[in-house]
This record gives sequence, C-alpha cells and structure tokens, in this order.
Amino acid sequence: MSPLTALLARGPGAPPLWRPAPRPGEASWLTDRRREATRWAEGHGFPTTKHEDWRYTRLDDLLEIPFEPAGPASSAAEVADEVAAEVAAGLGPHAGGPRLVFVNGHLVAERPEAAGPAPGAQVGSLARALEQTAWSERLQSLWAPARAGYDHAFRALNDALAADGAFIVVPAGCAVERPIELVFVSASGGPPVLASPRSVVLAGPESQVRVVEVYAGAGEGPVLTNAFTQVVVGPGASVSHYKVQAEGTSSFHLSSLEVRPAEASRFSSWLVALGGRVARHEVGVRLGAPGAAVSLDGLFLPAGSQHHDNPVRVDHMAANCTSHQLYKGIMADQASGVFNGHVVVHEGSLGTDAHQVNKNLLLSEHAQAYTRPRLEIFADDVACTHGAAVGHLDDDALFYLRSRGIPEARARALLVGGFAEEVLARLPAGPLEAYARALVRARLGAEEGSGRPSEAP
Repeated sequence: MSPLTALLARGPGAPPLWRPAPRPGEASWLTDRRREATRWAEGHGFPTTKHEDWRYTRLDDLLEIPFEPAGPASSAAEVADEVAAEVAAGLGPHAGGPRLVFVNGHLVAERPEAAGPAPGAQVGSLARALEQTAWSERLQSLWAPARAGYDHAFRALNDALAADGAFIVVPAGCAVERPIELVFVSASGGPPVLASPRSVVLAGPESQVRVVEVYAGAGEGPVLTNAFTQVVVGPGASVSHYKVQAEGTSSFHLSSLEVRPAEASRFSSWLVALGGRVARHEVGVRLGAPGAAVSLDGLFLPAGSQHHDNPVRVDHMAANCTSHQLYKGIMADQASGVFNGHVVVHEGSLGTDAHQVNKNLLLSEHAQAYTRPRLEIFADDVACTHGAAVGHLDDDALFYLRSRGIPEARARALLVGGFAEEVLARLPAGPLEAYARALVRARLGAEEGSGRPSEAP
C-alpha cells in the first residue's frame, strides 16, 4: 500500500505512520515541528472532493501511486542536468544573477554569482541556513502553522518532509538588479518519489528583488512535487515573483505560495502553468498592514486529460490596501481547469481596492472550466469588483479572419494567442518573457499554425 494511501485511511489517535527522526545538526524545534505536522496530517487525512476548496480536484490517481520521500541522491541526475541546461538556455546565459538548481527538492548546483547578487544580499540553500543558529531562529516563526492548523495535509507534509530549497535574504535598502533564478527539476529515474522543496524570501524594508521559479520534468515516471514558497515583504519593499510550471504529464504538482506584505509594500506574482497530470497552485495573501498592494496574474493551459486547479485567497485586514487579480485558462481536448478565487475584506479595512477577474477559453466540446470567484465585504468605503467568463472562440471573429484569406487553423491560433496575450503582456521585456512566450507558442501550436494545443512537454 502507498504510504500516502495508508496515511489517508488513518484517523485521530492512530500511531504515527511516519516518525521524522532528528537529522544531523537539526534544531530541536524543527524536529518537533516535523512531528507535529506529521501527526496533523495523519489525524486529518488528505482532502477529497467533499472539501470545499477541493471539490473539483480528485486525488484518487495520485494516492494510488507508492510515492516515497525523495533523498538527496537521484538516479536520474544526468537527465536532470540536461533538463536544467535546457531551462538555462531558454532563460539565456545572462538572464539573471544567481541561479540555483534543485533535483527532487535538493540543491545540486549553484551559479558562481550566487555568493553575491548584490552587496549584503544572500542567496543559497535553505538546508544550510537551518544549520546556522541565527537564521534557524528566524525561520522558526515561519515553520509554524496557523492557529487553526493547516489548510490540508499536503501543506503539513511539506513542514514534515522539506529538507532543502532556496533561501533568499535582501537587506534593507538593497536593490538586486538581476532576477534570481530557481530551477526545480522533478526527476523520475527509479521508484516514484515525493519531492518537498521549500523556499523562503525575506525582503527587508525598502528593498527590491525579482525571483523566478521554473519547474521542469526529467524522465517519464511519476513524481509528486509538493512545494511551498514563503515571501515576507518588508515595509516599502518591492518583490516580483514569476513561476513557470512545465513538468511532465505523468507527474503531479501541488504548490503553495504564501505572502506576508508589510506597510506600503508591493508584491506581484505571475504564473504560467502547462505541465502536470494534476497541477494545483495555491496563493494566499494576508494584507495586514496599511497601504500594501498585490498583483496576481496567471495563465494555465491544460491539454490532453490534464487538470489544473488555481485556488487564490486574499485577505484584506488593514486600511488602504490594493489587490488585483487576472487569471486566464485555455483548456483543450478533455482537459479541465479551475479558478477558485476568494477575496475577504475584513472589518475595519477602509479604503480597500480589490478587483478579481477570471476568463476561460474552451477549445473543444469536451474541455471543462470551473470558475468560482467570491467576494466577501465586511467594511464600508471600499471599491471591489469580481467577475468570471467561460466561452469558446468567437465565430464572428473567426469568420472575419477567414474572409481575409487567413486559413482556419492560423485564424484559430491568432485568436487563442490574442486571448493569452493579456497575461503575457504583463511580463517585463527580456529573457523570461521570451522563454514564457516560447513555451506558450509550443503548447498552442502557433508556430505550426495548428491553432490547437499540443501535448504537454
């Protein structure tokens, strides 16, 4: 029986299935947190479609696979190196400053510039940071779950199993000029593995930094990536976060992005998701300080029988905060996509400016889109909107292009590309934009003029 399936079947009071043992050099608080997280997961089990935020996402196939926690060694290291090289080539040799490469959640390579992306800034391994007393004490508060516990067992399992990831610290007033690149390769060279990368970004007051996360796959076997990224944005700081998820169609990708913005800070996030048999990208933002602003954009393109889920929650808990969301989905073949957006304006959050938009394009009669924008307001003097749409290609627009001599396949590709452009245009010009556009073009088949998404990479 799969350890995940066995864990799901357990209930409160059962003896622990996994007992995380103290790791060499690990702080006692971290060992305790790992055990607490394991007990929580065992007591609550994994989410099912009966859970409100998972009602459209079934995990049956995932839970039947005998995943085991990934170790630092990988039998697919050579293939992973090739994939990492392809990603680096796509981003360009000088796209960013530091570049860290992880295989199944463990650091395997650092670009030389990683030692000093800017005066005082630090970019490196989370595992090494946890071995240093000063950073270990700082990370202790970030490893703790909310008072009510975890949102679901996969978040708890990341607390229990995460051994490495990126650790980025930008001191007050520091501006990191080039983006920091984090390449995560899911490698399936043997038995199915569960990778649990965890990354932490600490941006000091009035600092500036851009972080790029790229997830790619190596090999054809299944890998479960259960990733967690935490971003703490200091007062007046600006953090831009970009994520490209292009893992293989036999893998599963579950990730969470947690953001804590301080007063007058700015945070922006951009996602393009193409890979994964089942892929879920959670975003949680707590605007707990006045004047903070966040912008969240996403483009997801499942094809074949892929399923992509995008839960986004923004809590406005202070005055004069701003949040803007734009998520677009393009579903082809028998694929399905979900947008589950939830904006809560808490009492006392005067001057809130919150806007949420989700648009979905279905390219076949068998494709499905589930959209659930939600807006709860418990304060006065606010400006809030939300909306969603699901539809097919405009027949009139298609007829117009064909009447101008454009072949149907090419006309369809132009219309689909135009639908995606609203999100792609929000990327800053440069290597990352070119890389993302190349992936989207390949998926949409625009270069061949097919007008129909190809299989996932």
